[in-house]
Amino acid sequence: MTRSRRTRRVLAAAVPVLLTALGCSDKKADVAQAKAVGPTRVLIGATLPLSGAEAKSGAMFRQGYELAIDEVNRRGGLDLQGVKAPVQLIVRDDKTQVDQVTALTRKLIDEDKVDFLLGTYTSALIAAGSAVAEEAHVPYVNGAGGVVDLYKRNFRYLFGVQPPLEQISTSFMVWLETAQKSGRVPRPARIALLWENNGYGKSFRKGLTDFRARVDQEGAWNLVVDEPFDLGTKDFSPHLAKVKAAHADVFLASVHLAEYLDLHQQYLKAGLCHKVESYGTRGLERQYGNLFGAHGTDYMMVAGFWSPRVGNKALVKNFLDAYQAKYGEQPDREQALSYETARALLTAIEHAGAVDRDLVRDKLASLQMPSIMPSGMLSFPAAYGQQAHYLFVVQQNQPDGSTAIVYPNIAAVSTAEVPSPRCERRERVAR
Repeated sequence: MTRSRRTRRVLAAAVPVLLTALGCSDKKADVAQAKAVGPTRVLIGATLPLSGAEAKSGAMFRQGYELAIDEVNRRGGLDLQGVKAPVQLIVRDDKTQVDQVTALTRKLIDEDKVDFLLGTYTSALIAAGSAVAEEAHVPYVNGAGGVVDLYKRNFRYLFGVQPPLEQISTSFMVWLETAQKSGRVPRPARIALLWENNGYGKSFRKGLTDFRARVDQEGAWNLVVDEPFDLGTKDFSPHLAKVKAAHADVFLASVHLAEYLDLHQQYLKAGLCHKVESYGTRGLERQYGNLFGAHGTDYMMVAGFWSPRVGNKALVKNFLDAYQAKYGEQPDREQALSYETARALLTAIEHAGAVDRDLVRDKLASLQMPSIMPSGMLSFPAAYGQQAHYLFVVQQNQPDGSTAIVYPNIAAVSTAEVPSPRCERRERVAR
């Protein structure tokens, strides 16, 4: 065989190999280019109770989620290493049912192919949704799970914006102790407590009883009524009869919205009034004032997860202005919690610079974010199972429809009017 013929045969054999190599090289280049371009969008899913017992709260949570995502999309989307990726939110109605939360969370992951999840409303529903997310290794950021047992499960992908529910009653008792020391509340003081027989109510009760065990060495607080009731209760007359017979100085109740509306109407109708009255986090919902009469919530004490007068001032102003522009009214705590929940997830995605669940999970775990929450900063400490911890705000409703912050002292504008002037007026009328 001549040298020229051998050369031609070698070249003929080499050409397919070379073309194959070039093809592989082009494919690798395409993959690298696709990775460099990044995702065309970020898909976030959530189940929310848009019907059922918690439909009102679920609708408010949806507003907060949508507001935070709208803000990101108005600037072109999330900045993922210089590439803008718009965010799409998919919300499924879980109907306030645990089985629906489980099924729909799986659907969001398996069929809708969402990248990340935002939480539903109430700790019981969040327990179900977060379990599905944990199994699939999908970050699940929630704003309504305050029961600490959620965070004792050692879940890596669960993060909570709402602090422990025990802090509601603990913050209230810290303030009440100052009122007692100043002589405005008797010593010892008689407390009547009604609490939901569920995780929420038990946590509220635990905050109070732990406080008494820790600081009440001299018998300053007597728990004269310690009465559970079932979620969904409509008739509170047996419970209120015990409250009335106890002649308490302080009336406390841990309730969800529907139970609060029924309980406080019946409380007023029964002619009850105490030196200090509180329904925990309830009492700021002035849109329901017609149910209670013109001054039915005057001087009520309210412990809140959020107030527009605390937190990072610039961020709070931006939130208030944006919410007013979008919905034509001022937000409540539900919208604040859900807005900050979505903002925490969106911030972590940008810090990660990629739609990578494990990387975003790590960024959430190390997050230190300026916040509209009372502390002004938001983080998810590992020591607390990735549940946020920050101060609660105790406020007192005023007759003109405003509220006065009475705790913490650094933000307080009033020492609170105690005993309640509403009770004093009623007593004068009775005489």
